[in-house]
Amino acid sequence: MTKSIFYNLLLCVFITSFSFSQKKTLNAIAVDNITIDGKLDEEIWDLAPVATDFVMYSPDNGKPITDAEKTEVRVVYNNDAVFIAAKMYTSQPSKLYKEITLRDNFGSTDNFGVFINGFNDNQQDFRFYITAAGVQLDAVYTVQTDQDFTWDAIWDSEVKITDFGWVVEMKIPYAALRFSSDKKQTWGINFFREVRKTRQFFTWNLIDLKINNDCAQSGILTGIDDIETPTRLFLIPYSSFYLNSGEGKKSRGEFKGGLDIKYGITDAFTLDAILVPDFGQTKFDNVLLNLGPFEQQFSENRPFFTEGTDLFKKGNLLYSRRIGDINNLSVTTSANETVVNSPNSIKLINALKVSGRTKSGLGIGILNAVTEKTSVLIKDSNTNLERRATLQPLANYNVLVLDQRFRGNSSVSFVNTNVTRDGSFRDANVSAVVFDLNTKKNTYNLLGDIKYSYVKDGIVKDGIATSLNFSETSGKYRYGFGGDLYTKDFDNNDLGINFETNYFTLYGNATYRILNPTKTFNSFRLALNLFNQFQKETGKVQGNNININVNSDTKKNAYLGFGISGRAVKTYDYYEALSSDNSKYIVLPEFFRGWYYYSSNFNKKFALDLGSDYSIVNEKKRVNYGVEVSPRYRFSDKFSLIYNFRFNRKNNNIGSVQDFSDLSVFARRDVIEYSNTLEGKYSINNKTNFNLSIRHYWSYVNNNDYLTLQNNGSVTPNHTYAINQDQNLNIWNVDFSYSWWFAPGSQVSILYRNNNKNVFSSGTNFSREFGSNLTKAINNDDLNHIFSISVRYFIDYNSLKH
Repeated sequence: MTKSIFYNLLLCVFITSFSFSQKKTLNAIAVDNITIDGKLDEEIWDLAPVATDFVMYSPDNGKPITDAEKTEVRVVYNNDAVFIAAKMYTSQPSKLYKEITLRDNFGSTDNFGVFINGFNDNQQDFRFYITAAGVQLDAVYTVQTDQDFTWDAIWDSEVKITDFGWVVEMKIPYAALRFSSDKKQTWGINFFREVRKTRQFFTWNLIDLKINNDCAQSGILTGIDDIETPTRLFLIPYSSFYLNSGEGKKSRGEFKGGLDIKYGITDAFTLDAILVPDFGQTKFDNVLLNLGPFEQQFSENRPFFTEGTDLFKKGNLLYSRRIGDINNLSVTTSANETVVNSPNSIKLINALKVSGRTKSGLGIGILNAVTEKTSVLIKDSNTNLERRATLQPLANYNVLVLDQRFRGNSSVSFVNTNVTRDGSFRDANVSAVVFDLNTKKNTYNLLGDIKYSYVKDGIVKDGIATSLNFSETSGKYRYGFGGDLYTKDFDNNDLGINFETNYFTLYGNATYRILNPTKTFNSFRLALNLFNQFQKETGKVQGNNININVNSDTKKNAYLGFGISGRAVKTYDYYEALSSDNSKYIVLPEFFRGWYYYSSNFNKKFALDLGSDYSIVNEKKRVNYGVEVSPRYRFSDKFSLIYNFRFNRKNNNIGSVQDFSDLSVFARRDVIEYSNTLEGKYSINNKTNFNLSIRHYWSYVNNNDYLTLQNNGSVTPNHTYAINQDQNLNIWNVDFSYSWWFAPGSQVSILYRNNNKNVFSSGTNFSREFGSNLTKAINNDDLNHIFSISVRYFIDYNSLKH
C-alpha cells in the first residue's frame, strides 16, 4: 500500500512537472460584438474555451492555485478587438483590496492582467492590467527593460464585485497591439492575477523563475482567423488655457491648441505625430544642488517621448530631454555683457515617430523632432546697448533604429542619432551596433555594443565606445563579468548623455537568490559587485568599488535591505578639477559605507519606509551620513497621504570651486541637504482624481578652507583666494490638480502650480536656519502662480466615418 501511494505521488509530480514545461493553448472564438459592462451575460462567454489551473509565480514558484482562489479566463474576438473575460474567485469577497489609484499605479489592490505577444517571438509583451477598483495599467515588457509603464494604450474595461469574488471584462483594440498580417494568427498569451491580501502572484502558464525570460514562457492563443482590421487613424485635438502671475507682474492669459495623430500604417507599424505640442502640465523636475562636474540628469515626463519608445532605448544613445533643452547651450559675451532673458527651454515645433516590426522580426523605429530658432537679449552694462544673439538655431533631431530579432530570445540592432542645426552651428552624428545574444534555454547571455561618434565642428572628429558583458542568467546562483572602453573623442551629448570618456572598466558580479519561500523570507537575494575604472592613457585607477548587499521580502510582506560598500584604494578623479581638457586630477581617499532600508507592509493602512546610510572617508573628520523617513496613511480606498523627509550631511567634503589656466581652487566644505515632500490623492472614482504634490528642497554649502590643487593630485592651503563661494538653493513647488477621464483616451485636466524662480544664492547673504528658509520659500515675492485647464479628446476615424 505504501509503495502504491509513493508511485502515485511520483507519477503526479512527473505529470505536473511535465505539464509545467509545456505551453498551454487556448482557442479564441469569433463574436459579433460585446458590451463592456462586467456582467458577462452574453451567451458567447458560456461557449468560449476556459483558461484555468493557474500556478504561482511568487513567492512559491510553481505551486498550483487553490480552489478557493480559482481563476477562469475566456477570450473572444471580432474585426475590431480581442475581448477577455475573467472570473476571480476568493474565499472572502468582502475583504478584497480595492484602493482607487491613478492610472498605472497598482496601490493596495487585487488585480488581473493579460500579456499579449502578437508575433509569438518570445521577445516582447504588451501587458494590460485592471485592478479590483477598475483602474487601468498598461506596459511594454522586454527582458532588457522589464515593464515600462510609461507606455499608454487606449482600451476599455469594466469590473464587478460579486458574491464569489470579482469579474473583469476587457476590450483591447487591435490598434493597441502589434501582430503580423497572417490570416491565421498565433499569439503568445499569458494571464496574471495578484491576490493582494497574501501578496501572491499567479499566472496561467508557468513562468519559471529559474529562467530569465517571462516572454518565452507564455501560453499560446489560437483561433483568431481572417480578421479584417479597420483603419487605425486616431485624432487627439487638445486645447489649453494658461493664466500666469508672479514677480509683481500683471496676470496674463494664454490659449494653446494642437493635435496629436496616430495612424496605423499596417497592423505592425504605427505613426505618431504631434503638431504644435503643449507640455505645460508636465510634472516639475526635482532639481538638486549640483556641486559635481556633470549636469543633473532628469527623467523624461513628456508623454510623446515616453510612450512606445522601447526601440529607441537600444544602445542607450537617446536622452530625449536634449530635445528642447538649454543645458549645453550658451552664447559668447564680453566682460561687460550679461544675458537679460534666458529661456527655460527651446520650443518644440513638431515631432513624429514611426515604429513597428515585420513578420521576420525586423523592428524599425524612426523618431524626428524639430525645435525653433531661439535667441537671447544681451545688455552691455557700460553702454546700456542691447543686442540679440542666437542661443540655438532651427534644429532637427533624428533617431533611426533597426532591430533584428531571431531565435526567440536574441537580437542585433543598428542605431543612429543625428542632430542638424541651421547655419554654422554644431552638427553631430552617432552610430552604434548593439547585440543581445542568449542561449536557447536562456541560461547564458552575451550583451555588448560598438559605438562611433563624429561631431562636425572642427573640434571632435572621431570617437569610439564599446562594451561587452557575459553572464549566467538562470538558477539560484548567477554571475557576470565584462568591461567598457571609451576614448576621449567619443561625444554623444547632442542627443544623448554621457559624463565620462577616456577610460576603460572591468567589473564582475555574483548573486544568490531563493526561488521558493523559506520560514523567514518570501524572497531573498545576496549580491556581490566588483568595479574598477582606469584612465585610458595613464592607467591610473579612476574608480574602485566593492559592494555587498542583501534585498529581501519577509513572510509578513515587508521589505528589508542592507549592504556595505567601499573604495579599497586611492583613486584619481580627472573631472572634479573642471579643467577643459581633463588633464588635472585630484586624489580621492579610501572610504567605507554602510546602508539600511526597511519598508513595512503596504497592505496596512499605516506603512513606513525608513532608511539610513553612513560613510567614513579616510581623512580626519570627513564623514557622510543621511536618513530618510516616509510614513504613509491610507484613510480609505479613496484618500491617502504620503510624507517623505530626507536629510543628508557631508562633513569636510572636498570639491572644486573655480578653475584657472594655471590654478585650480578647491574647498574643504560642509554640505547640508533637506528634502520634504507631501503627496496626496483623493479619488471620486476610478476616472476622477484630485492630486496634491508639495516639495520643499533646501541645501547649502559652507566652505571652511580654500585649497590649491597640486600637480600630483594633492591639495594644499590657499590663503589668498578671497571670493566667498558658499551656496544656497531653496526650492518650493506645489502642484494641485484635478483629472477626469470622461471617455477612453479623453481627459479634462485642471492644474494649479506655484514655484519660486530665484532660488539660488551665493556668498554669505543667506540664512542657515531651516525655518527661515521654509518661510522665505513660501512667502517669496518671486513666487510664480500658474492656473491651467487642458482638454484632450480622442476621436476614432471609424466613428467619424459612421
